[in-house]
Amino acid sequence: MASDIALMAHLMRRAGFGASYEELERRAAVGYEATVDELVNTEQQPEMDMDVLLRHFVDWKQINGLESNQAHWTYRMVNTPRPLEEKVCLFWHGIFCVGDSKCMNGRQILLQLNKFRKHGLGKFPDLLMELASDPAMVYYLDNQMSHKDAINENWGRELLELFSLGVGMDGEPNYSEDDVKECARAFTGWTVGNAIPRYPYGRHEALFLYNPRDHDHDEKTFLGETGNFNGEDIIQIIAKQKAAARFVSRHMYNFFVADEPQVPAWQDTPPKDMETIKLLEDEYFRSGFEIRAMLRVLFNSDAFKNARFAKVKSPAEVVAGTLRLTGEFTRPQPGLYEVSQEIRYMGQDLLNPPTVEGWHTGTEWIDSGTLVERLNFAAGQVGDTNAPGIRSIVNRLAAEGDTVSPERLLEGCLEFVGHYQLADETHAMILGQAQQRGQVRTDSPEFAERVGQMLQFVVSTQEYQFT
Repeated sequence: MASDIALMAHLMRRAGFGASYEELERRAAVGYEATVDELVNTEQQPEMDMDVLLRHFVDWKQINGLESNQAHWTYRMVNTPRPLEEKVCLFWHGIFCVGDSKCMNGRQILLQLNKFRKHGLGKFPDLLMELASDPAMVYYLDNQMSHKDAINENWGRELLELFSLGVGMDGEPNYSEDDVKECARAFTGWTVGNAIPRYPYGRHEALFLYNPRDHDHDEKTFLGETGNFNGEDIIQIIAKQKAAARFVSRHMYNFFVADEPQVPAWQDTPPKDMETIKLLEDEYFRSGFEIRAMLRVLFNSDAFKNARFAKVKSPAEVVAGTLRLTGEFTRPQPGLYEVSQEIRYMGQDLLNPPTVEGWHTGTEWIDSGTLVERLNFAAGQVGDTNAPGIRSIVNRLAAEGDTVSPERLLEGCLEFVGHYQLADETHAMILGQAQQRGQVRTDSPEFAERVGQMLQFVVSTQEYQFT
């Protein structure tokens, strides 16, 4: 049973933001494959009740500011009954990047995130269509400035380079400069109607507009096909490319399985695990380009099951995962804004990536400054023995007997945090600290304090930075 729970903890960290030990036990009793099916069929799970937030944060009715949107999303990550939906939203946000630094309208980006929640597990070309007609993206990549007589290539270039194909694979380019130009021509006339100003009735979001009079209706040749293409045609051509299957598969592997080289290196750097990438590529075509089907195959694969602690946590995963562990912020309360900003301090300014390329992941999340933020945040949260999740761990250990040995104190904390494993040297060092104080009675005033301190040791290790 312990191995089943450890595997379930791995799944819930990757397909969500972690889970309490009680939830892991319930899911392990249901079974791994049944849990995967439940996770990928998000529409069968209840939607999140957001009305309660508006009663506590009345300024969220318009929710235009960046910080309020970051707090809003942090709350969703911690409390969502649809963990994979929220994780996939984060996945696509890191690929289809739009930044508040240019849009300066957090609500407009929130509306884009809602599209990721709704369509992020569907068919890839449908998702690209939602992206191409999203006002935040149209504005961010200047397609409202692309006209039939004066083409702007920003959107066309990024659609191919960063959103669908990648520069190349297996040492060969995936498209040419002529393909970029023809793609940009096909998307002329795809523009946006400006948002209505905030005053006096409250700001209305911008809307996508297609202007046929500003569209280039001439013949175009794109990726070897010729026709009077519009944007929809371009996306359908893209979706059936082998490069699109590789693009989605490598991103999926990098986000859900194990850290890969950064995207710019993909043309000349083969995947670490070509067998699993091929498995995903095959499912991409077999399922008709469906993301949900690919993730079901991935989560049930041996490669995924054996990839425990092979990825550095993103800042969002550190914060949301720690808060899910402690059981805090399960309802709106003071301090939500502050904890949401911890994600920014760790290097991931949600809704405001540094460039259209997004964030570099893996070990590049970590430097001397962000590591201190990670350690201080996690240790500060788990050290509060009044937090519901920490109190639950204390009670579980107390129920095991009248006393708890130093060895069991360490092993129990590792187990209840999510079956983490420590390097021998780290394990010996922490155990040595615990042995200096000896065993502890579970009915003593110091017991909860000892558990809290041990949890602080655990989350301050290098191993806790991995998922």
